[in-house]
Amino acid sequence: MAVIPADAIRVAESRTLRFVGAEHGSGISFFLVTNDPGQGPSLHRHPYTETWTVLEGEATIRLGDDAIVARTGDTAVVQPDTWHGFTNTGDGVLRIMCVHASPEIVQEWQDPADA
Repeated sequence: MAVIPADAIRVAESRTLRFVGAEHGSGISFFLVTNDPGQGPSLHRHPYTETWTVLEGEATIRLGDDAIVARTGDTAVVQPDTWHGFTNTGDGVLRIMCVHASPEIVQEWQDPADA
């Protein structure tokens, strides 16, 4: 067992952490995202389920043509190959854990310019 320092998995100069399970002997991967109001990833999809837990704040999550609002403590699941994304629609910081049911992160962006 090893502790992985946050700075070792931080995405560039952002507040987002990106854990790729295969690199650490784990069967899952995740993003721990910290976003300001209005921020969030554009539409994308994965060939496996993704499960979100809102740790703090409010997120509007797009799942295909539907949108749901998730708040602190809520959990949401998106099925494989479903276009999805989320936006911080609250007044403060959004902290959300995005768990990928895969040891590798496989992500296809609806708009390739977002990759």
